Amino acid sequence: QVQLVESGGGLVQPGGSLRLSCAASGRAFRVNGMGWHRQTPGKERELVATITSGGTTNYADSVKGRFTISRDNAKNTVYLQMNSLKPEDTAVYYCDADVYEVAFGGVHYWGTGTLVTVSS
Repeated sequence: QVQLVESGGGLVQPGGSLRLSCAASGRAFRVNGMGWHRQTPGKERELVATITSGGTTNYADSVKGRFTISRDNAKNTVYLQMNSLKPEDTAVYYCDADVYEVAFGGVHYWGTGTLVTVSS
């Protein structure tokens, strides 16, 4: 199986920046699309941004112009650069990936999440 491990969350003041990372690890796999979602208590998980293996990106309207998703295919890692953070960006951020594994075929994985808190 493949594991997704996020890092980079924390507490930041409004207007500040954070960079999240998510690394995929395992055996005999290929990572296709990757992305970030977020969730706050009592609300459904929502899409933040996605990126294909070729680098095509997609963003939620609420983060366009402030967040940038990127990836390093050699490291099987996806990043989310978050600038001009607002209190409403406070959430648990989850990495996800569409993975092809030799043993299992196509599988969708989720990370365990990293908390981002935007507060003064």
